[in-house]
Amino acid sequence: MEKHRVLIMRCEEYDPDRICAVVKTGMEELGVRPSGKILLKPNVVIAHPEIFPHAFTRKEFLDGVIAATKAMSEDVEELAVGERSGITISTRFNFKNAGYPAVIKRHGVKVYYFDETPQVAVPLKGKARLRNQVFVPKPVADCDFLINLPKFKAHPWCRLTLSLKNYIGIQDDRHRLVDHNSFLEHKIADLQEVVDSKFIAIDAIVAGQKMMLTPTPFPLGAIVMGTNSCAVDTVGCHMVHVDPTELIHLRLAAERGYGPMDLEQIEVSGDFPLEEVREKTKDFQFCLERIDEYFGKDSNLSCTVGAFPESHSPDYCWGGCPGALQEAMHIFRGFYPDVDRSMKKIRYVVGKVEGPLDLEEGERVIFAGSCTSWEGEIDGEHVKIEGSYRTSSEVDETRTRSNDMLLKHTIALWHCLKNRSSRYIHVKGCPVSVAENVDYLSAFGKIKNPNFEPRLVISANIAYWQMQFGRLWNRVGNM
Repeated sequence: MEKHRVLIMRCEEYDPDRICAVVKTGMEELGVRPSGKILLKPNVVIAHPEIFPHAFTRKEFLDGVIAATKAMSEDVEELAVGERSGITISTRFNFKNAGYPAVIKRHGVKVYYFDETPQVAVPLKGKARLRNQVFVPKPVADCDFLINLPKFKAHPWCRLTLSLKNYIGIQDDRHRLVDHNSFLEHKIADLQEVVDSKFIAIDAIVAGQKMMLTPTPFPLGAIVMGTNSCAVDTVGCHMVHVDPTELIHLRLAAERGYGPMDLEQIEVSGDFPLEEVREKTKDFQFCLERIDEYFGKDSNLSCTVGAFPESHSPDYCWGGCPGALQEAMHIFRGFYPDVDRSMKKIRYVVGKVEGPLDLEEGERVIFAGSCTSWEGEIDGEHVKIEGSYRTSSEVDETRTRSNDMLLKHTIALWHCLKNRSSRYIHVKGCPVSVAENVDYLSAFGKIKNPNFEPRLVISANIAYWQMQFGRLWNRVGNM
């Protein structure tokens, strides 16, 4: 069989002209000719020049790729950029903070904010599929040529964010958190059936270590390119000393026939040899740690982890509440570096837990997640926390609840207010999202809420109402 080709090219600086030249060379070597409705999908899960400077595909990278795409494309019907940011923050807000509007305007390309565009159901037919259909923005379903532009990052739940994982950003708020639990890796594999990446260019000029939202920068100095997501992600794994079989979503995608997971089936070329890259990344850092081990003696947050309901992952839920808690705490640390010691003592309980919690004096409890259950005494009071978990087959993706930012914050803050005198609170959800964890940790830990930070609150709310207007406008236009 003909091997899939993956290129690793040197690029030390965020120079749009240099990036354009490298990407254009990659397209030429791979025989890529974009055409029809072309959609560029970067990773802009969150962006802010001060607090989240390394979480997203940089504007210079987008600039260079757009220029290369224009030079190499033929019979273009539409050239657009589209994305849905994470944790319910408006995509407009993050695009602005990432510096995208100036790039988009200069190149005269269209922009799709996936939290504003109509969503359509796409049927899935793969034998190993988790669901029979998924909902995606109409521009994604309609595109002829998807160009995938991930950020090379470590991930606290999935180990690595590369091209396959970047597909999470094609879903809107209502559907993004469906199966975002122990089935997250299966969900990522499902999304690969929606649309095939015809070209992938990974921003690995400055890679991200450890976390997804607040990564530690690593000057890797590379652009990774290919035409098959599994092949590209396999090479990406080897670049940072990860066994590709440890990326569950990559293994699932390969098993479904989307591409290879064996380096012997991939031709790796370019001007940055893989062995040289591996020598450079010997100290690349990950953060695939359980929360009951991650938060230690130096933190006033401690965690008790129980059993989980799904047989494929009974000991831990990597894609759900635990990972969301980690990301929430890293957001706090970005604003308030001493938060682990300044917050009041909190015990975070997740899963089915048996036996006493042995709380310290003044320690409050957050029972997190619909799968969480516990029975015992707190301050002499008998407490029974009952689980309400529904497995994937019991969740109807056509009847999802709203994940609107203001609604979510309002519900969480009201729940905290009602339980302000209680020693404990049960937060239901599957998962309890990063945004919700921020609200509950703030209230129970008596720490400032980043959502009300002056650097964010005004611009984020302006972008929120722009999003609502854009959503209404698109809805009216499609009636």
